[in-house]
Amino acid sequence: MPLGLTLVEKINRARADMRLGVPVVLSSSEGRALVVAAETLTPARLSALRELGPGLVLALTRHRADTLKARAYDGDLARVIVPEDMGCEWLRALADPADDLRHPMKGPIMTERDTGAGLHRAGLALAKSAQLLPAVLVQPVPDMEVLRGLGLTELEATILSDVLQREAVLAPVISARLPMAVAQAGRVYIFRPEDGGVEHYAIEIGQPDRNAPVLARLHSACFTGDVLGSLKCDCGPQLQAALSQMGEAQSGVLLYLNQEGRGIGLANKMRAYSLQDQGFDTVEANHRLGFEDDERDFRIAAALLREMGFVQVRLLTNNPRKVEMLDAHGIDVVERVPLRVGATAENRAYLAAKAAKSGHLL
Repeated sequence: MPLGLTLVEKINRARADMRLGVPVVLSSSEGRALVVAAETLTPARLSALRELGPGLVLALTRHRADTLKARAYDGDLARVIVPEDMGCEWLRALADPADDLRHPMKGPIMTERDTGAGLHRAGLALAKSAQLLPAVLVQPVPDMEVLRGLGLTELEATILSDVLQREAVLAPVISARLPMAVAQAGRVYIFRPEDGGVEHYAIEIGQPDRNAPVLARLHSACFTGDVLGSLKCDCGPQLQAALSQMGEAQSGVLLYLNQEGRGIGLANKMRAYSLQDQGFDTVEANHRLGFEDDERDFRIAAALLREMGFVQVRLLTNNPRKVEMLDAHGIDVVERVPLRVGATAENRAYLAAKAAKSGHLL
């Protein structure tokens, strides 16, 4: 067995490094650079980056750049030139919108428009995959000798981007019988991605016929709604209503996908909630953080259904995107079954934004 790290192992180590504030080395035909998450940057590490020479920039997504009125010459991202007299506090203010309303003026913000942005794009993708704010410091490294012996994770940017965009390969781990309130005949399946990512679950009610359309629900994990009974969303009631309908039918499968906060993670979801308290809707909050409207990957659901032997579903959803994604990946959605529950005074604006901006049929 080879002792060296595989590519997938290196990527997972790189994610952990980013969360710890440790630089990752990315390389391509454009050159080589150290990449550090702005969220976990320390003054000492910022000083060490500057000692490597000129060219330090902060890469931000187009959405975050739009909020800051910074020019995104690269289309999907902006490369903000970091002045010598600006430290971690200024960089975090650019990365995190928490104090945008209290301190809206952060400029002048100058952005680069020359040379390629492939390393910066890969760095942002890595930060997103680590569920960090999509804002990374990028420091060119013309001489690799200065990094020799430091033990930093090194990745080729193009290969990294390709791997992060691939459809996850999921392997079954175990399944076990689980009697539930909605059905005595329940079974829970655990699936683990081969890329070392988080596990996803399937809850089977009864013994669904693999040769007939199964009543199915793709449910993204929602700690606040599913566990705490949050009134800010309709997730908890949707989960319970879906299980109840499957119990009444004595047949169904619910996929519980660990993609909290539409794929941005619980910490960033709480940041979005804080922005909603400031008056922004759910989509605006995601954009101010630098994320897309929805960062989830529903290809995972199609893969799980295929693995379990289902090819046709009656899908419990108000989200046409789920129907489109399953249809595009080999699962025939023969019927969309509406799931309109959980409306409250507290989530009225949230549901309205989902309908108006994300196309949900509410």
